Amino acid sequence: MKQTPQKPTVSELEILRVLWTRGPSTVRAVHEALAAQKAIGYTSVLKFLQIMTAKGTVRRNEEQRAHVYEACLPAEQTKRQIAGDMLQRVFEGSASQLMLHALAGRRTPRAEIDELRRLLDEHERNRR
Repeated sequence: MKQTPQKPTVSELEILRVLWTRGPSTVRAVHEALAAQKAIGYTSVLKFLQIMTAKGTVRRNEEQRAHVYEACLPAEQTKRQIAGDMLQRVFEGSASQLMLHALAGRRTPRAEIDELRRLLDEHERNRR
């Protein structure tokens, strides 16, 4: 039976975002992308990628001189797993409570609320 990778930490998610955006990348490329946003050392990025490889979050291609890393799962699948986990652990499975708390925490633009309505309508249509 195939085991699902462990949930990524905040720092690991930052690395995954780089890999999802750029595709398979070397440690140097990931470091450059992250360093443009915040101070982080090359060896820290390397260590995170090694840990993520052990956890099954990324895989490493060792065919070239510089190892190339890529995300094991697409962004949407990872986000779905994290959201599902949070839904169960924090909101006891209640999607409406999750949405209410998410919207209550900030001022939501009208366009985003309209998009949420559209997505809910589409979700309901697809369930039939």
